[in-house]
Amino acid sequence: MSSFGDFIALSDVCDVDTAKLIKREVSDGVIAPGYEPEALEILKAKKNGNYNVIEIDPAYVPDPMERKQVFGITFEQGRNELKIDDAFFENIVTENKELTKQAKIDLAISMITLKYTQSNSVCYVKDGQAIGIGAGQQSRIHCTRLAGQKADNWFLRQAPKVLELQFADGDIASLDQDASDLDTAELGEDENPGEAVLANSTSGVGFSAEAKVTREQLRSRNKEILLEVINNTNISDAQKQEAIDSMIALTDVAERESAAEILLQAKGFEDVVVSITDGQADVVVNMTEIDDAGRAQIEDIVKRKTGISGENIVITPMAEAE
Repeated sequence: MSSFGDFIALSDVCDVDTAKLIKREVSDGVIAPGYEPEALEILKAKKNGNYNVIEIDPAYVPDPMERKQVFGITFEQGRNELKIDDAFFENIVTENKELTKQAKIDLAISMITLKYTQSNSVCYVKDGQAIGIGAGQQSRIHCTRLAGQKADNWFLRQAPKVLELQFADGDIASLDQDASDLDTAELGEDENPGEAVLANSTSGVGFSAEAKVTREQLRSRNKEILLEVINNTNISDAQKQEAIDSMIALTDVAERESAAEILLQAKGFEDVVVSITDGQADVVVNMTEIDDAGRAQIEDIVKRKTGISGENIVITPMAEAE
């Protein structure tokens, strides 16, 4: 799923679990080699029947020459048919000519990813998976920042302090709620959820990093609990399904928050936290004040990336939050 795009592309037949995840995702359409009957029914109901569901034609061969017309001028370029295989990495231009097998695999994955990603683009890969992609920016510096931030988030999820957290007992049904609230451990019922991101911070400098660590720690704990439930052979199928649904909801909230934060940062709001709770988005920005144009821009981005309506979006500058 692309943080900046509105279409989802699958390389395999779409099953029911994938369709349920897509149903919650803010997007305009999906394309896949095929769809399970029940999955197709789920997707057909999205957007009141206006969701684009496209089946890939495996026999399609694209034109080797790509053309684009702009104000009467036609631009042509050959299609990117670059073959990325072992031979591609034989000409090593650096003094160190040694590349491990894993390094070549990672390089191949990054090159394949970038081949099909809108330029300018930068890709971070580790251990056979793309962990950060920054694309579609005029500046390669901004691409690097976007990709680097996603890679940072990936590393944060793997941090020993996160993975080794002790998990508190909790009710399965409330885990998705708890994980989406930054204020779960800090605030009472009468306090403002938007203040949760500042619970342990005394300065605006880097406050979003601290808030995101808190958020990831909480979600990591709850994911572990859910996985234990899903893998427990002594509980009913209904309880397992409830845990699976909670895991999907947890992932959905995290993806929407991240998509909004990344685009906000790309538009110049560099220190920002978006928290989704009960259909409301709280946005805290590290600025002393935000003018009307800035608020409108923030609201528009959050609406597009989270699917939450404007009346349910609360935007708070750092000075007010403190």
